[in-house]
Amino acid sequence: MAQVQRMSRLMVKTLRDDPADAETLNHKLLVRAGYVRRTAAGIWSWLPLGKKVLENVARVVREEMDAMGGQEVLLPALLPKEPYEATGRWEEYGPELFRLKDRKGAEYLLGPTHEEIFTQLVKDQCSSYKDLPVILYQIQAKYRDEARPRAGILRGREFLMKDSYSFDTADEGLAQSYALHREAYIKIFNRLGLDHRIVSAVSGAMGGSASEEFLAPAPAGEDTFVDCPACDYAANTEAVTFVAPAVESAEHPAVEELDTPDTPTIESLAEYLGVPASATLKNLLVKVDGEIVAVGVPGDREVDLGKLGEHLAPAVVDLVTAEDFEGRDDLVRGYVGPQGLEKVRYIADPRIAAGTSWITGANKQGVHAKNVVAGRDFEVDDYLDVVVVEAGDPCPKCGTGLRLDRAIEIGHIFQLGRKYADAFQLDVLGKEGKPVRVTMGSYGIGVSRAVAALAEQTADAQGLCWPKEIAPADVHVVAAGKALQTELALDVAEKLGAAGVRVLVDDRAGVSPGVKFTDAELIGVPQILVAGRRSAEGVLELKDRKTGEREELTVEEAIARLTA
Repeated sequence: MAQVQRMSRLMVKTLRDDPADAETLNHKLLVRAGYVRRTAAGIWSWLPLGKKVLENVARVVREEMDAMGGQEVLLPALLPKEPYEATGRWEEYGPELFRLKDRKGAEYLLGPTHEEIFTQLVKDQCSSYKDLPVILYQIQAKYRDEARPRAGILRGREFLMKDSYSFDTADEGLAQSYALHREAYIKIFNRLGLDHRIVSAVSGAMGGSASEEFLAPAPAGEDTFVDCPACDYAANTEAVTFVAPAVESAEHPAVEELDTPDTPTIESLAEYLGVPASATLKNLLVKVDGEIVAVGVPGDREVDLGKLGEHLAPAVVDLVTAEDFEGRDDLVRGYVGPQGLEKVRYIADPRIAAGTSWITGANKQGVHAKNVVAGRDFEVDDYLDVVVVEAGDPCPKCGTGLRLDRAIEIGHIFQLGRKYADAFQLDVLGKEGKPVRVTMGSYGIGVSRAVAALAEQTADAQGLCWPKEIAPADVHVVAAGKALQTELALDVAEKLGAAGVRVLVDDRAGVSPGVKFTDAELIGVPQILVAGRRSAEGVLELKDRKTGEREELTVEEAIARLTA
């Protein structure tokens, strides 16, 4: 027997207008439909209908994790500082980590992820290769001190996440655990009804080698990804690599300085000289752990600071300020060129290949230089792919122009390797009787994020439109208003509930039929069953929320259809 929820008793208050601070579709509709309420910036309360949707997503995740052999545990969210100091992440996480002290001055954090704590758990519980492989997971609240929480539950300071961790004695075992998670994730997102893409990604603060993201395309997404229309290549823009074409050897004229007054920007320089921006070399100055570093890219491209930060992690990357030029005669603001730079590390995008010629700053006020050749007139200390990816950039796999799209990150899987095992000396006794260092994987799914992603992908002009697997009910029974209609609606609701159908029934007195119909569309249960004008004849109207198709059925036919 399934639960019958009566709206006359349910804590649900729908709104006609969007919240004033709501920018994204999920934020607007989840608040308007009475699923969530804002408690503070980035902190949300889940109301009865919302809690059911959240738990349904968690149930699907749990079922597939159990099916692949995962074992569920629950670790604390309040964690000691010391394990995160051991791995360096106490500092690496920066201001996004919630830090606090107890009354005795001991330092703690609210967990963003639990690699350190799971590693310690396995070190305590597993001593032999016979104890491995093992996959442990939990579904738990995580915390991140977002500078600008936005998009409702999509980017909050507290969020529900499934994080799992695999422990193996060999790299081959790690690859198998990774593949198991990848397949389980595909099943999970298919069951949830999420349109998703699997893309190559970077590991960031998590560490490790192989990494893939599961992205749900949506205009509200904060991730940008590329895919190739001609092959199967797809990647987060931070993971896209550029293969520099071979540069034909050629004789270049000598460097020539040009008077270029009042041209401190690429745009003003290109206009003054009558050349395309792509012929110029842009040199961005940044500070890497406080040291000034120059980054060179073609003048028509922008530096992706996110990519640069990933390449240089765990070092901290900041833009230079006016004060950084004080006492540095070698750095002329707006006229920096790589030739002649002293005591400055020079990083360049692969497009600045040896043999390419550029127009760039001459390190003199109001002066630029042309015929500046990479490898002849300046050397590159490190080549890093750091430009902002643009539509039409060549696919690294086949060369076809790439497409760009926005998406919500709903899952991420990592082959961590031995970073955390090394930090905690996680060894087990191997088959040969000698210690073997364990290798790890880390795998996350944003459970609350999945709710937001589904709202973004499935909603229409009328409101939410949940897939059956995660909807708060299977059918929304609406009593149009009169006593006879309410009596019929409640009778049908009870019969459906007895047959195992999850029912939400709108039996509210004093609420007009128009408001009830509007609320049914807004709340988004897959099937809407209306006890209306033909109730006296025992005839109901069944509407498919997604397609809008309507059909008149007798009570018996409606029950048979909905219990089939």
